[in-house]
Amino acid sequence: MKWTWGSFGLALAAVGCGGGEGEWEQPPNQPVSSEARLEGFAGCSELEAYIEDTAVLDMRTQLSWQRRWRNGGIGVPDMGAGEPPMASPEAPGSGGDSSGGPNDYTDTNNQVAGVDEADFVKNDGTRIFVISGQKLYVHKSWPAASLQAQGSLALEGYPREMFLTDQNRVIVFSGVMVAAEATGGNSGGKSPAPDVSDSAPCSPMGCGGYGANATKVTVVDVTDPASPRVADELYLPGMYAQARRSNGTVRMLLNETFQWPQGVRWYMEGSFSTEKQWKKALRELMNQNERLIRQQTLAQWLPSGWRKAADGSKVEVQHDCQSFYRSNTPTQLGFVTVATLNLEGNETLSLNNTHLLAPPGELYASKDSLYLANTHWWWWPENDQKTYSYLHKFDLRQPGEARYVGSGVVEGTLLNQFSMDEHEGVLRVATTLSTLEVNDNSPWGSQKLSSRITTFREEGGRLKEVGKSVELADGERIYSARFMGPKGYVVTFRQTDPLFTFDLSDPAHPRKVGELKVPGFSTYIHPLGETHLLTIGQHVPENPNDPTPRGLKLSLFDVSDMSHPTEAFTLRVGSSSGWSDASYDHKAFNFFPAKGLLAIPFAEYLPYASDYWSGFRSELRVFRVDAATGFTAVGALPMSDLYNTNPYSGWTWYWSPTVRRSVMADDYVYAISDAGVRVANVNTLQVPLATVQHEREIPSP
Repeated sequence: MKWTWGSFGLALAAVGCGGGEGEWEQPPNQPVSSEARLEGFAGCSELEAYIEDTAVLDMRTQLSWQRRWRNGGIGVPDMGAGEPPMASPEAPGSGGDSSGGPNDYTDTNNQVAGVDEADFVKNDGTRIFVISGQKLYVHKSWPAASLQAQGSLALEGYPREMFLTDQNRVIVFSGVMVAAEATGGNSGGKSPAPDVSDSAPCSPMGCGGYGANATKVTVVDVTDPASPRVADELYLPGMYAQARRSNGTVRMLLNETFQWPQGVRWYMEGSFSTEKQWKKALRELMNQNERLIRQQTLAQWLPSGWRKAADGSKVEVQHDCQSFYRSNTPTQLGFVTVATLNLEGNETLSLNNTHLLAPPGELYASKDSLYLANTHWWWWPENDQKTYSYLHKFDLRQPGEARYVGSGVVEGTLLNQFSMDEHEGVLRVATTLSTLEVNDNSPWGSQKLSSRITTFREEGGRLKEVGKSVELADGERIYSARFMGPKGYVVTFRQTDPLFTFDLSDPAHPRKVGELKVPGFSTYIHPLGETHLLTIGQHVPENPNDPTPRGLKLSLFDVSDMSHPTEAFTLRVGSSSGWSDASYDHKAFNFFPAKGLLAIPFAEYLPYASDYWSGFRSELRVFRVDAATGFTAVGALPMSDLYNTNPYSGWTWYWSPTVRRSVMADDYVYAISDAGVRVANVNTLQVPLATVQHEREIPSP
C-alpha cells in the first residue's frame, strides 16, 4: 500500500476544527509511507501554517492521553493527577625525542576513515587540546616529559566538542542560553520575539539539556598556543548534537525544541465532580492552547541566529524558508538543522543551512553522503503495530551545502550511527524489529523483537530497498553493529551474546553466514585487520543462577572463517563495580595499531574503603592486543589522586573526575579527564613523567 502526503495533510487539516463545543477526536494512526520523501515549502506563510498545524496536532494528541487514561487517574487532580505516559615496547626514556614530533600517534576514533568526528579532546602529535568545564586548554605534549599547559581560553556557555583544523584553528561547539530579541524572520520587516521569560514550560517532549537554548560556534586561533584568540563567533538556534568534518568542510547537526507560546499548558488545574465537567475543561484547555499557538509568528517559532561582529555588534543570520523541508510521513514535532560550515580566510565561518521539520534521530556520514534516520510516529498503541524508520540522504560532494537527494523507509529502529554504513553506493542498515502485542491486561503492550540488515541504493530521488536478510535473534535487540567492506557484524542480546556474521557482497541478497553465542554482550565492535574483531562489553553469566558477577570484558573474535566465528580470547576487566566510558562512547576506545596497544578509561568504587574518595579509583587501563596471543595487561596510569587535591571534588553534569579519553604517541600514554592530563611511558605506567591539572570552576550562568 502506498501512502502519500495527502493523507497526513488531511490529518493536519483536521486540527484546525477544534474550536467548537464538540469533543475533539484523535485522528487514527496513519500507515507507514512506502514512498517517504522530503518536500519544500512554497513560501514562509506555508511554512508557518505547517508548523502551527503540526504543533496543534501534537498538543491535542498529548492532552488526549489524559482523556484516554482518565479512569486510571491520569491528568485529573482529584483522581491522583500526574504526567500522562508518553509513547515511546622500549625501556623508559626521557620522554621522547625533543626534535620534531612522534613517529606515530592516535587521534579521534572515527567511524569512517577520512571523516573526522568532533570531540572534546583533539591532538596533532605535539599539542593536546582539551575542553574542560568552560575552558579550552592548549597543552604542549611533545616531548612527553615536557607536558605542560601552554595557554587556556574561557569560553561562553557550555563547550561540548571541537575540531582542530590544519590552519591552527579550533572550531568549538557550545551550548549557550540566549534571550530572545526582536528578529526579522523572513516574513518581511521585523517582528518582536518574546523575551526568554515569556517562553512556555516545556511540553512532555522535553526541553533539551545543558541549560542552553542555542548553539555557539567559536573559531579560535591557536597559532600562538600561549594566547588563544577568538576569531569568529556564530550563534544559531537549536541544541548541538554532533558534527563531522571531511575535505575541510564541517557539517553540524542541531536539534531544536520549538518555542511554545506563553500560556500553553500540559495539564488541567482544579477539581471536577463529573466526567462531563472534566471533558469540558479538557476541551477548553485544548482550544485555548490552539489559540495561543496560532497567534505565534514565524519569527517566534524560528528565531534567527546572529554573528558577533568585531565591534561586538550583532549581525543577524536570517532563515531562508526555501531551506526547510517537511516529511510526507507522520512524525512528532521537531526541528533538525544540518549546518554546513567552511572557514573563509582562516577567520570567518560561511554558513549554509538545510532544515528538516522532524524529530531528531541517528546520523551517519561518509565522505560523500550524510544520512538522517528518524522513526515513524504512531499516535496510539495498537495490536500488531510495527516500528519503522525513515531514512533521508544528503549529498556532500559540494563543499558549501548538504543537498537533499532522496528518502526511504526501513522496518525497525536503529541503535546508533554504527547501524548505518555506505559501501560502493549502497547503504546498509541494521535494525531491531519490534511488533507490539496489546491486550486488556497490558494496554501499553509487550514487544516481540528480532533484527535484520537491509540494503538501499539511491534511484530516481528515492532510497530504494535492494535487499534484506532473514529475521534473526528472536526476542533479542541489537546491542552493537559494524560494517567493514562487504562484511557485516551484528551483536544481539537477551541472556547470551549472539555474534552474527554477514556476507554483503551481493546487496540484493544480504546473507547471514555465521553465528556464535557467548555469555554477555558487546556494545562496541572495532576492526582488527581483516580477520578479527576487538570488542568491549559486559560479561553476563549464561545461567541466571550463576553467582559469577557481571562486569566489564574485552573480547577478540576470529572471523577469518565467517561461517564459524570464534571468541579466540576474552578478558574480564576490574570488579563488578567497574565501568568504562568506552563501553558506550566509541571515542573513549583508543586502539594504537602501530604498537598493538589498547587504552580504555576505567573507574570503579571499592565499597570496603574507609571513605568514599579512598574507595574511588579512576585510571587508564592499557592492554597489548595480538591476534595470536590475545590480551596482555600492560598496566594502569592512575588519576585518582587528582580528585582528592581538587577543592571541588565530585561530579556535575558538565564536569567529571573520571578518566574519559587518552592519547598514545610512540611509547607514551596520556590519560585525560576534566581534572587534568597525565603522561607516562607505556612500560612504567605507575610512574608518571608529567601531570597538568586543570582548574575546577563553578559554571557561570
